[in-house]
Amino acid sequence: MDKVTRLASENGVVIFSKSTCCLCYTVKILFQEIGVVEPVVYEIDQDPELREIEKALVRLGCSTPVPAVFIGGKLVGSTNEVMSLHLSGTLIPLLKQYH
Repeated sequence: MDKVTRLASENGVVIFSKSTCCLCYTVKILFQEIGVVEPVVYEIDQDPELREIEKALVRLGCSTPVPAVFIGGKLVGSTNEVMSLHLSGTLIPLLKQYH
């Protein structure tokens, strides 16, 4: 869990992802299209500690291990939470703090 916490707090916006996950792709494209900030993306399927990272993300409160979006070191959530923030108009103001 220390590794996930450290990685999530090193940058303003962090996405834990898997390279083969379609929902991860959707979240990454959303951030690309918004264009306010470029998130740091950690493809956990490229990390030898994949299982430990997945377990840590679930322990931190992720309903599914990926995608897991952190803003300002705090867990925002997965696809549903990020899309809800975007549709309610609160995602971009959150991101502008880290531009």
